[in-house]
Amino acid sequence: MFRRFATLLAVALLLTAPLDAQTRKRPATRKAPVKKAAAKPPAKKIDPAVVTCPAQLGTGVTSKALFCDVLTSRTAPEGVRIAIPPHKGETTLIFDLHNRHTYSEQLVKSGRGFADYTSTIIIASMDGYVLGRGVVNSQFRTARDLLDRVSGGVATGGVKAVAPIGSETIVVPLAADVNEVSLVGEKLTVRTLDGVENYASPGRPIAVVSNVQIEYVPGPPPKAAPAKR
Repeated sequence: MFRRFATLLAVALLLTAPLDAQTRKRPATRKAPVKKAAAKPPAKKIDPAVVTCPAQLGTGVTSKALFCDVLTSRTAPEGVRIAIPPHKGETTLIFDLHNRHTYSEQLVKSGRGFADYTSTIIIASMDGYVLGRGVVNSQFRTARDLLDRVSGGVATGGVKAVAPIGSETIVVPLAADVNEVSLVGEKLTVRTLDGVENYASPGRPIAVVSNVQIEYVPGPPPKAAPAKR
């Protein structure tokens, strides 16, 4: 009897063990934290710049671009002034830089029309700090080397003798606190069949700019002054 009782007790314990295990509460699982989507950076835009050109060369016959001469100068306010629109953070100045050539049909026909130009200009803040430089090099041999002709002259077709040649896209990053810059000519080197000449005297046309643009994140416009009572 004792053996039978012990056997029945052991069987009962085996049958009840899984049931006890099932009634135990499972530990709560922790949910992984939901990652927030990264904020998108503000959208940038590129707009034509507001340019004050003290020496306008004219409008291209084919491109319709406005070409502006860059002159050597001792002070930034006398250069080609470019306004930066209201913005947030840094901005980028973008423009095309060209050499300037005085076209002569006689020199071309006589085989003496060759010219090699290297122009250097300075991008400066209005208080005179150098923010960057732009360099363009190009060569002239025949009329096919002209980038465009400029309307308003007395030559055949009503175009000017001076014409832009070559094109170099200049990109200059600007700090957030820069609201206006100036383009000032630094030096010009001209190599012809007669030799090499360097120019840097004040008021000398050094290069030509066109297609001036600003890349920026728009900012709030400046606050209007309160109306006087």
